[in-house]
Amino acid sequence: MKRIGKLLILALAAILAAAAVFFGYYLLSTRNAKLDAEKLSLSFASVRIFDAEGTLCEVRAAGSARENVPFESLPEHVPQAFVAVEDKRFYSHHGLDYKRMIKAAAKNLLSFSFREGASTISQQLIKNTHLSGEKTIGRKLTEIRLTKQLEKRYSKRQILELYLNSIYFGHSSFGISSAARFYFGKGADELSPAESALLAALVRSPNRYSPFRDPAACKTRRDQVLSLMQEQGFLTAEEAREAKEAPLPAAPCEEGGANAYVSLVMEELSAIFPDAGSSALRGLSVYTALDPALQAALDGQETPCGRALFVRENASGRIRAFSSTAGMPLRQPASLIKPLAVYAPAVEEGLLSPATPILDEKVDFGGYSPENYGGTYGGYMSAREALARSVNVPAVKVLNTLGCEKSALYLEKMGLAVPESDKTLALALGGTAQGYTIRQLSDAYAALCDGTYSPSHAVVRIETEAGKTIYEEAPPRRVRVFSEETCALVGDMLESAVQEGTAKKLRVLPYAVRAKTGTGGTKQGNRDAYTVAYTAEHTVGVWLGNADNTPVDATGGGLPASLALSALRALYARRDPAPFAPCETVVRTALDREAYEREHAVVRADPASPPQEIFYELFASDALPAGESSRFSRPTIRAPQIFVRNHAVCIELCQTEYYDYVIKRLHDGKETTIYCGPYTHTVTDNAVRAGETYVYTVQPRYLGHAGEVYRLPSVCLPGADDTPDGWWE
Repeated sequence: MKRIGKLLILALAAILAAAAVFFGYYLLSTRNAKLDAEKLSLSFASVRIFDAEGTLCEVRAAGSARENVPFESLPEHVPQAFVAVEDKRFYSHHGLDYKRMIKAAAKNLLSFSFREGASTISQQLIKNTHLSGEKTIGRKLTEIRLTKQLEKRYSKRQILELYLNSIYFGHSSFGISSAARFYFGKGADELSPAESALLAALVRSPNRYSPFRDPAACKTRRDQVLSLMQEQGFLTAEEAREAKEAPLPAAPCEEGGANAYVSLVMEELSAIFPDAGSSALRGLSVYTALDPALQAALDGQETPCGRALFVRENASGRIRAFSSTAGMPLRQPASLIKPLAVYAPAVEEGLLSPATPILDEKVDFGGYSPENYGGTYGGYMSAREALARSVNVPAVKVLNTLGCEKSALYLEKMGLAVPESDKTLALALGGTAQGYTIRQLSDAYAALCDGTYSPSHAVVRIETEAGKTIYEEAPPRRVRVFSEETCALVGDMLESAVQEGTAKKLRVLPYAVRAKTGTGGTKQGNRDAYTVAYTAEHTVGVWLGNADNTPVDATGGGLPASLALSALRALYARRDPAPFAPCETVVRTALDREAYEREHAVVRADPASPPQEIFYELFASDALPAGESSRFSRPTIRAPQIFVRNHAVCIELCQTEYYDYVIKRLHDGKETTIYCGPYTHTVTDNAVRAGETYVYTVQPRYLGHAGEVYRLPSVCLPGADDTPDGWWE
């Protein structure tokens, strides 16, 4: 027994010694920890965002100009939601929840991890405003000491107010006021129990539980919060049930304007640091690709409806500017999808060239009958003309030949997901259930520059408050989508859209631009209007529309094209962009005009053709038209007609205006040329005698090229005795 007693005394002494050492370490490591009231005002919680020139953006982050909401103006269920899920003993502890800390420590020991946290609301406030996101014992001890100071100096209501005004809710929303406006379009004093629970659900991971990223996960987490509120007596069972039936917000209610680029940067930060809260983001310096002059030019554009203007570098993927009054909405792409879903894939698959003739006609595909704008049809036209003029029926016909599955494979390589329900012929005209953002479409168009796709990004480098670099952009992840030949051919077709098609407002620019427009809507009016234009260096995307789908007084070739023109002028105010790199395996080929216009056949021109009988088109060198015309080097005509009229032999020639004709007469072994000259409708030979038989030959000629000799049927002139009876009648 004495031995056991000694062991107990030794153990107790060891524990006391360890406690003394720990307490000494605690005092030493936290000796400089002082609560800073100014930091609690949260002016230090902002992310500092720098432009491409390394200067602080004039447009500051959302967190640096927040509206603090007084506690007394909030409905009681707002703070209750946060207490229920984050710190149910908030009103009974003095900053530290020892029961929860012991429970979390036990779970962490059993699982050999540190996943279980035990931070109270007071601790979270200190962490969000005073400390970095690093996980060290020293930082945790500092957090504990500051939390105790906080609890001594501030009331529970004051702590909750500071906390609710400091939390990061994702999507660049710092504080309850900013979050209420962003997610629900209302003030924090108007939040319902369901809305309060959703915001409380975001605290653990704003990125993971965002209703705009994962609605299912968001609803599950929100409903857990509501259940906790019911368990803790904040809601009745009926109130909790009704709140769980409330729908989630489908789209942001407040985003854009001059802060659009900053919002985009904050979205990237959420992706780079998916579980980051206020403490992890506090004090970060984020260096971006923002071009301030270009951004100012885009922000200065006035439109009568919602808009989004996007500019990226093709090679690096860096986003140079983004201005929006409507965030980054998903919209049906209308005809903007045609080069991406139809023409470029068809050229890549060898189904199409710019010269391919397509019959534009009223057509029905098993009940789907696409119509052209204005309800008119133009007959045969080239693929180049169909794309430049954005004619609908040819696009649907090409997709029908290509196949929707094949088209979807190409779109998905460019970051444009195509669900099964969208794999119909309506895809050729932008018929999609969900649609795409102007950023996604611009990224896809950038792939037409060199054939490779890379997603765009705004963030170049991130540094901590201490100046340590914790993130740098990686080299672009490029996916090969199209060959250089396809990009050159489709790109040249899109230059035709600028020079003579729907994007002709851009043809005033003194350098090569490739562009496509799009207009989507219903019989009630247009809902979406687009222009996407690209040079060898940049892609500019423009969308006009309204979030509530009310009609807009615009078409793609109108105001969106004008906005794209302004953006390009601002982008290249001091220099012209580099020209598009030539593709050595694409050749300019002369084609036979008559065969194309009369027979709708793509035939290489005869080398001897006159200039007016030739037109030129581009082809991949390994996909030239198989046939070559010989109608001038080996002139060929339809067989002439021969007959006797008024005791003379008449030869009627087929019309070929460029040919000369040599007509000879054979009689009694003698050959006589009776005509040598240009086309004339009928050649008459009067130097013939009755009762004699004659043979004639006709040979077409073009310059020095002689064609086939046509031997006509022999003809015999009637004699005097062959005069029919009653001739005088």
